[in-house]
Amino acid sequence: MLLLNKKTVKEQKVEFEKAGIRVPDFDINALGKRSFDAPVWVHFSVGNLFKAYHAMLAQRLIEMGAMDRGIIAVAPFDHELIKKVFLPHDNLYIHVTMKADSSLEKSVVASVTEALAADSADPAQWERLRAIFCALSLQIVSLSITEKGYDLRNMDGSFKPEILKEFEAGPAAPVHGMTKLTALLYERYTRGSGRPLALVSTDNFSHNGDKLKAAILAVAGEWKARSFVDQGFVNWLSDPAKAAFPLTMIDKITPYPSEKVRDQLEAIGLGGMEIVDTGGHSANAPFVNTEEAEYLVIEDAFPNGRPPLEKAGVYFTDRATVDKVEKMKVCTCLNPLHTALAIFGCLLGYSSIAAEMKDPDLVTLVRKIAYDEGMPVVTDPGIIKPADFVREVLEKRFSNPNIPDTPQRIATDTSQKLGIRFGETIKLYTLNPALDIKKLVLIPLVLAAWCRYLLGLDDQGKAFAPSPDPLLVNLQEALEGVALGNPGSAAGKLRPILSNQKIFAVNLYDVGLGKPVESYFAELLTGPGAVRKTLQKYLEY
Repeated sequence: MLLLNKKTVKEQKVEFEKAGIRVPDFDINALGKRSFDAPVWVHFSVGNLFKAYHAMLAQRLIEMGAMDRGIIAVAPFDHELIKKVFLPHDNLYIHVTMKADSSLEKSVVASVTEALAADSADPAQWERLRAIFCALSLQIVSLSITEKGYDLRNMDGSFKPEILKEFEAGPAAPVHGMTKLTALLYERYTRGSGRPLALVSTDNFSHNGDKLKAAILAVAGEWKARSFVDQGFVNWLSDPAKAAFPLTMIDKITPYPSEKVRDQLEAIGLGGMEIVDTGGHSANAPFVNTEEAEYLVIEDAFPNGRPPLEKAGVYFTDRATVDKVEKMKVCTCLNPLHTALAIFGCLLGYSSIAAEMKDPDLVTLVRKIAYDEGMPVVTDPGIIKPADFVREVLEKRFSNPNIPDTPQRIATDTSQKLGIRFGETIKLYTLNPALDIKKLVLIPLVLAAWCRYLLGLDDQGKAFAPSPDPLLVNLQEALEGVALGNPGSAAGKLRPILSNQKIFAVNLYDVGLGKPVESYFAELLTGPGAVRKTLQKYLEY
């Protein structure tokens, strides 16, 4: 049996390659030493997207001789993943590309030179992170921590109680991801000569760099008000020549580790590939499985330099073009379609996105959302054509049977996504006098279906557990008393939800969609089978 670690990869390279697993040719230990002494790139998150994409970008550059340092992986929250997934394998893992023809392309990834827990209660780990952030060589701190990782506030805009406690405690022992990052940036400002740095959010939402900057400045401002930091630090963070927050658009469908892939790896003689359940419908493993397609577009704002990531397929462009690409993908051509499939998939009993793409009703739903309701307001960014992009999404990516993605995974944190994935399209309809917002039918239907999903009952009336969402408890409390089979029980229940601009980016009543969503919701409540019946009814509009 082959075990994955530096020793076996070096000594049993032939055996790995006979098993169909490509092994890197570069000196892993030498790479690690260079990276330790003069780090260049830190990434916050040790999740599946990081392993599928960011670390692979570094690996490609290292293999082609365009980069001589690796990437340092930091776990801001799931600290146990460092001990269970990375350290037992010397930070190596298996990258598995799942092709549409059912073949698997497998390789050992050795670009992760350190894996650290961002745990201020662990002196050794925290001191190492402080030292890394003070390194003059450090150019990039990237993140893929999901939308909720940036959120400091309650639904009413006030700071969350746990965040207020951190404001009062100062930067000595931060707990939240944003306070940890701000504390480490303060180390760079004070002990690292204030050397410039790029803070690169690669999370999947609109204006991610702006949201990251706003969160960091909010923390710094509150600490300044309490005299934990000085005004110079706030000024440093506000100066794009010192701290840059470029916009990005990322696209790489990376589901949780597949048991089928694990079994295939074990069948070719690779041991230790156990999947680790991190709780909250999440999982990680010493392997990652992902699709072939990938896109990363970045605003070229790196005040301390950067590796030549364009050689690995990354698009570098100006801020306006990133914004257009991001809006194309997040607001029209992929993310809203994914969310629509997630909501209806959970209600209709599906456990696979690919299986949903064999359902004529669901295929029609996402095609009409994309082409009929989304395309009238999509902007062609020039570097990627929207029509080509959405065609690839619908005909090749979502339908790939070898991508074990689930509606349940995509439904995670939906309350944090609706404003971006649908609210922006709604706003564009209201701003364009040539468009009639009343012609939006399926987008409001998806929003109504999400409210129906919050009840935790599928189309047959069977209970299911909604995916994790920071607002789930509050939203379900707001819908208390709503009963399947009794549409009248919903009277007045939706207004506090549908009028919440923090969720939808607009007050749905102000733009004329509140009442239609209420009406669709009532139809979805009429009894078992109403979800399918209502969906089919409005697909005919």
